[in-house]
Amino acid sequence: MKVTRRSLLGGAAGMTALVGLSACGGGRDGGSSAGASASSGSSAGGAGFAADATIGISLPWLGTQNWKEAQDMFKEQLEKAGFKAIVQAADNKVPQQQSQIETMIQQGAKVIVVGPIDGKQLGTVLTKAHDAGVKVLGYDRLIENTAAIDGVVQFGSLRTGELQGQALLDGLKAVKGEGPYNIELFGGGPADPNAPNFFTGAMSVLQPKIDDKTVVVVSGQTKFTQCATPDWDNGKAQSRMDSLLSGNYSGKKIDGVLSPNDGIARAILTSCKQAGQTQPVVTGLDAENESVALVARGTQYCTVYKPTDKLVAKTVELIQAFQKGESPTTEDKANNGKVDVSLFQLDPVVVTKDNAKEAFANDPARLKLLG
Repeated sequence: MKVTRRSLLGGAAGMTALVGLSACGGGRDGGSSAGASASSGSSAGGAGFAADATIGISLPWLGTQNWKEAQDMFKEQLEKAGFKAIVQAADNKVPQQQSQIETMIQQGAKVIVVGPIDGKQLGTVLTKAHDAGVKVLGYDRLIENTAAIDGVVQFGSLRTGELQGQALLDGLKAVKGEGPYNIELFGGGPADPNAPNFFTGAMSVLQPKIDDKTVVVVSGQTKFTQCATPDWDNGKAQSRMDSLLSGNYSGKKIDGVLSPNDGIARAILTSCKQAGQTQPVVTGLDAENESVALVARGTQYCTVYKPTDKLVAKTVELIQAFQKGESPTTEDKANNGKVDVSLFQLDPVVVTKDNAKEAFANDPARLKLLG
């Protein structure tokens, strides 16, 4: 996936410029709308569709907290906006997701929002959707190798990785004192287009420190293909961590681990505990309840918070714009192998024990977990 220079920068100003949404509160969650490239009233949007139209939501699975939250929030927010909502999850099975999207087309959905299981395997069914006049939005992940895509709503994936890499360095200094530090690297599922971006973003921060020997990847495994975790499977991550520790850390301490999400972070921490490795600095992502509690205790150093309600709300804003016949766009683009896709990106937040109460101030459920 090629991302434009603006997307690669991913900073709070550049990444969050959401444009073309003035009629429905654009930029409220994403920051300023500097650099608008199209007006919200563009005639290119066509006549729109009925205010009570059917909207399809195709999620990859419900195996992590953020997807479960999305399921409930999409139904609630779409119905509150006056739409009919079809919200389904595909149990991480690509044929099942393809079939569900086919059914949504047949049921007359005017917009289909897709969190792809594999961003490269939906081109045929999404072309059918576009041919039927359906708008298609990617949710949380880029949809690749198809022109049948009208935008992607996500937290910046490269920015997320940059934050994780910097948090690991900050945590190592705070917890372990002066380096050098022994670390290992983990990536997410290879089929998820976000996963290599998380890793690339993190390595843009970590590689200079690897080069100057501030941090040492003891195993030597520094490529995404070596560090990826198939299917984001926590068990596979724990098995790899077990192997890394037994093969490289006999009589040696591990200081930190780059983890791409909270489930994998907990698997890493379990492996380290069983191996007698105490207090490694471990990153995370998604602010899952169990990991929020671990961050509050200082067991997991950090998580990256991507508030699902804000991502869903931004998606609903885009759907409302489509309903009115508008054509929202942004200056943030990613080439998906076929076309440059508009990225409607929000900026995530690193949460540590020190700033957790502030970060979750508007999230009572997570705030309660801090004790």
